Amino acid sequence: MSRTTKTDRPSISGRFDALRASARRALVPYITAGHPDAGRTVELLHALTDAGADVIELGLPFSDPMADGPVIQASSQQALERGMNFDRLLELVSRANVSVPLVLFSYLNPVIAAGEDALRRAADAGFSGVLIVDLPVGSDPDLEGRITRGPLSFIRLVAPTTPVDRMREISQNGTGFVYLISRLGVTGVRDELNTELPAIVKRLREAATLPVCVGFGVSSPDQAASVARIADGVVVGSAMVRAAGESVEKAAELTASMRAAIDAI
Repeated sequence: MSRTTKTDRPSISGRFDALRASARRALVPYITAGHPDAGRTVELLHALTDAGADVIELGLPFSDPMADGPVIQASSQQALERGMNFDRLLELVSRANVSVPLVLFSYLNPVIAAGEDALRRAADAGFSGVLIVDLPVGSDPDLEGRITRGPLSFIRLVAPTTPVDRMREISQNGTGFVYLISRLGVTGVRDELNTELPAIVKRLREAATLPVCVGFGVSSPDQAASVARIADGVVVGSAMVRAAGESVEKAAELTASMRAAIDAI
């Protein structure tokens, strides 16, 4: 299993620097903490790392996930019913102790409810970054400033309709990488990628100094390869959660197939 001490875990920026040096693209799978259960979440973290994940987004289940499609919503509900919460999430991350950077993927309310030291405790447990879905740039400057000055890379979201000036502002107020949502709406498996995606990524690359990762709807190795041709990283959410719901092995197989497709471009 892929284990490391917390003091030598690579940072998100360090991981992207290493990938850039070897002309490779990042694979960033998302899974929901506590789905199918806490024990298998730990197994999944190791399996995805061993199968080629560069960064893993670990979602904290929330009762009102406005941006999540049916697959991730169902996984969150199952995890909540099994008692997953912020403190238990930190426990399983500390227990897993994986060798790739982990991003805490959450809505704002659970982070606030966890206390003012929530992100420090997350860093101590083993997280390298945080992405808060419903905290856009400028919505709460004081809170955003505290997060920026904190111990975690602050991943920010960009929508496909975001103007270039706003793209630049978002990039300047984030660290680690910028997460480009490939299409409007909620998360979910899609048969086809947004045909306008290459142009959107081009605009974001010109505006942003951070690496650009693309997610929402990437569900097959071919789609992952298409995204990797234009972006610095590929985020796989609903398809990975669906595979994880079947078995750890299925999720590892999907990760390995996407890794191979990305590396073949």
